[in-house]
Amino acid sequence: MIGTARLTLSYHTRADFDDVHAMWSDPAVVRFINGRPLSEQESWFRLLRYRGLWDLLGYGYWCVRTKADGRYVGDVGFGNFHRPIKPALGDTPEAGWVLASWAHGQGFATEALSGMLDWMDNVRGIDRTVCLVAPENAPSVRVAEKGGYRLLREVLFDDEPTLLLERVKPEKRPVS
Repeated sequence: MIGTARLTLSYHTRADFDDVHAMWSDPAVVRFINGRPLSEQESWFRLLRYRGLWDLLGYGYWCVRTKADGRYVGDVGFGNFHRPIKPALGDTPEAGWVLASWAHGQGFATEALSGMLDWMDNVRGIDRTVCLVAPENAPSVRVAEKGGYRLLREVLFDDEPTLLLERVKPEKRPVS
């Protein structure tokens, strides 16, 4: 578990399913991700994928809740999804975040990203991560930049132009 000032990040459990499905079936949440709400089955598969990442990779996605009242905020974490982009990402962990509509614009994504990057840097010791963001998703681009991600290049993902951003662990960054 990870704790930040306002949030807890923990492994997803079966009890999180209703919240996960409610978020992933919200058109406002998915418009920049896959463009369509997920079915109940697709949300269930996503929850299973979140837990499976941990066993296979040693990292994965966390369920984010507020410390104050335990309200579900969203899902954040790292994955390796074998995205069909060129050049391939290989084994570089890909950061991602998705928040329930009610949580947008409150700094939760930036706070959760900071906690998960601190974990990746200091617990896992992985020096480089990437993220993919739709160019028109300005809020997520800002969150990525606040987390230290910088544009590496534009790639095609699902035949759509997508920003590939990279973050190098601060002490590993080359001196300019």
